[in-house]
Amino acid sequence: MGSIEQTTEVLLCLSPGEAADLKEGINFLRNKKTGKDFILYKSKNRVRACKNMCKHQGGLFIKDIEDLDGRSVRCTKHNWRLDVSTMKYVNPPGSFCQDELVVEMDEENGLLLLELNPPNPWDSEPRSPEHLAFGEVQITYLTHACMDLKLGDKRMVFDPWLTGPAFARGWWLLHEPPSDWLERLCQADLIYISHMHSDHLSYPTLKELAGRRPDIPIYVGNTERPVFWNLNQSGVQLTNINIVPFGIWQQVDKNLRFMILMDGVHPEMDTCIIVEYKGHKILNTVDCTRPNGGRLPEKVALMMSDFAGGASGFPMTFSGGKFTEEWKAQFIKAERKKLLNYKARLVKDLQPRIYCPFAGYFVESHPSDKYIKETNIKNDPNELNNLIKKNSDVVTWTPRPGATLDLSRMLKDPTDSKGIIEPPEGTKIYKDSWDFEPYLNILNAAVGDDIFLHSSWIKEYFTWAGFKDYNLVVRMIETDEDFSPFPGGYDYLVDFLDLSFPKERPSREHPYEEIRSRVDVIRHVVKNGLLWDDLYIGFQTRLQRSPDIYHHLFWNHFQIKLPLTPPNWRSFLMHCG
Repeated sequence: MGSIEQTTEVLLCLSPGEAADLKEGINFLRNKKTGKDFILYKSKNRVRACKNMCKHQGGLFIKDIEDLDGRSVRCTKHNWRLDVSTMKYVNPPGSFCQDELVVEMDEENGLLLLELNPPNPWDSEPRSPEHLAFGEVQITYLTHACMDLKLGDKRMVFDPWLTGPAFARGWWLLHEPPSDWLERLCQADLIYISHMHSDHLSYPTLKELAGRRPDIPIYVGNTERPVFWNLNQSGVQLTNINIVPFGIWQQVDKNLRFMILMDGVHPEMDTCIIVEYKGHKILNTVDCTRPNGGRLPEKVALMMSDFAGGASGFPMTFSGGKFTEEWKAQFIKAERKKLLNYKARLVKDLQPRIYCPFAGYFVESHPSDKYIKETNIKNDPNELNNLIKKNSDVVTWTPRPGATLDLSRMLKDPTDSKGIIEPPEGTKIYKDSWDFEPYLNILNAAVGDDIFLHSSWIKEYFTWAGFKDYNLVVRMIETDEDFSPFPGGYDYLVDFLDLSFPKERPSREHPYEEIRSRVDVIRHVVKNGLLWDDLYIGFQTRLQRSPDIYHHLFWNHFQIKLPLTPPNWRSFLMHCG
């Protein structure tokens, strides 16, 4: 049978007001445009949702007056009863589960109900697990989110970031990768790159690889913003990039296939992957917030996911108002704990045989980011693994660079001493020096560029960026390393309501944001038409805002939606000349 590409459909939108009005327990809702009915069950902060349609013969559910707990609904056709808190039918007992819809909060706290079609695409053309010989499937951890998988006689690598920084100059590798990392990459039959963030799509790493093997097959999901949108600008010569539709098995050989899935929260850029060898599944959810809208295969052989937190400029780069050091420290502590509990619950729900926390092994090691390094605390993988062990019998693996897990041995006997081969005694695990200079030189080269001799670059750049008709005034200040104004640097206002550049703040009511950016990074970003993740996730800005509101549309535009080609500075300079 031919598979069809997975799609997402929005079935119902609730405004922030309507979402806030949802009552605890059962809510019956109708989409007035389509006439379709839905049931939402709210319990504290969690909302579950389904279509108001009985699985038996499509009858409509109403309130079940016999149910004193307020958790179940009754079908008007044959009195079937559904417990909406678990999405299981209680009458007849043990019969069906109701298909859940994906519930998403948008940034303004409105609510969306989405349906993925098909919801569990990995179930198409199912395969029973076959016998695996010892050594047949081996997973070696290299660094951060990079795994080297041996699957029979094929080699597959995930997200190779093995040299240089990510997010301009904000992130550096925590772990020392095995010394043969480049040989390993060159031997791969295929590479999967989950998304465009530079700790997964590392141009410094791919430049080394392309020098040796430009035709290596690389696979990415069919995201709205192409993963390799900046390939031409990067100067890296890769000639075999394959864009793959979501939710369809890609056959590598008779034993090996993989499927790329989208993220429910960031479908425009984030993806995750299922790799299946002889019927044994490996699930890598990477950085996805709600991979596949929260529907994932259960009881896979091996699951890996991020765990660490700390991958955002919020709140450590903010100051003013409530953003005291104490508030930020408390916030981070609470957020990390929430993330840890969420990951532990996910693992408990999905019951993989083995779980590995990865993709959080970075450090803000440049001396000028000492403040961030000391305050932006990450989760400890062992703490997560202990939490998982307390609540389930899932086997956990905290990876060290160069360590190899033998899947067959671990599935047969998790206590087998050869199940995980640690790197040799005396292997360097943590990096203690980083080659900052060549990367900082690239950034610094932008500072003296001719573009910035003409103050009209500001209008040129923001016109190119294309964000306007939004009531927000931003003050942009170019700074030195310590976020003090850069001598001779630019300090200017942008009014995004009419895209004007006033000398002082307008007299009308307006939200205001002040963004201080290190001059080398902001000019590099402006010159090359790069996304502002380098500034924001890379900790290269300091922010204040009044009132304290997150302007989702503004940040989303500059982090994800900028034009795919950089500003035409050559033509700009000709006109200036």
